[in-house]
Amino acid sequence: MMQLMRYCSDCGSEVQFEDVESDNRKRFVCRNCKTIHYTNPKIVVGALVYWEDKVLLCKRAIEPRKGYWNLPAGYLEDGECSEEGAAREVMEEAGAEFILEGVLAVYNLPQANQVYIHFLGQLKDGQYSNGPESIETALFTEEQIPWNEMAFTSSYFALKKYFEDRKAGSSKTHIGKFPEK
Repeated sequence: MMQLMRYCSDCGSEVQFEDVESDNRKRFVCRNCKTIHYTNPKIVVGALVYWEDKVLLCKRAIEPRKGYWNLPAGYLEDGECSEEGAAREVMEEAGAEFILEGVLAVYNLPQANQVYIHFLGQLKDGQYSNGPESIETALFTEEQIPWNEMAFTSSYFALKKYFEDRKAGSSKTHIGKFPEK
């Protein structure tokens, strides 16, 4: 999916989507100052946080998908490394801290220009609360998860892989994509 860009962020002139010499794809190029504008996917970071045999989910208080459940996650901010962003998102959405164990899943949504990185970690001290972006925050066993009320395929994928790993007694990093092929 191509992002729409109309004006140059350097000089304010109109840009044109065109072939660029020595590049393998079209880019936005300023008609005036000739600046080439590269657009790149957004990075979304979050975590599957667990406590004993349960996972932490948040019911979204904001659009998109308000009222649906999700792993705590959001856009990586400028100047943050991915694990710091995930910790910030878990705190903002679930009022929780976690002990980082590693990367659980990398999930690609090329049509939305997004890449999700879901970390895995244990809930610190079993403490959590609703953040300003959550209507409700709760711990669920695999059987209790409202699978039909999940906000995004990225969370569904990470949850499924987590429970598969747990049953197999392993811990892996999984790579997924929507739509699956």
